[in-house]
Amino acid sequence: MSVLIKPVVTEKVSALNEKGKYGFIVDRKANKVEIKKAVEKMYGVTVEDVNTMNYLGKKKTRYTKSRVISGRGPSYKKAIITVKDGDVIDFYSEI
Repeated sequence: MSVLIKPVVTEKVSALNEKGKYGFIVDRKANKVEIKKAVEKMYGVTVEDVNTMNYLGKKKTRYTKSRVISGRGPSYKKAIITVKDGDVIDFYSEI
């Protein structure tokens, strides 16, 4: 199983890309050292800093004929990677 699951491509993270920061959804059990090694290996850049955030799944409720079903969406971990000045990660090169 890979440490990096998918890149985060939102308006907020795209604004950070200009400052050399990139967002990734990562494995929940991965630590900062593993995330740094995975990004450096996959994209060939030098990582200076890794910040991680754990997100609790969104609460969801469904109303059915027999009862109310409550639960949560999947929880995930997000990492913001800061790369060395001059290094760039291009997510759209493989399209």
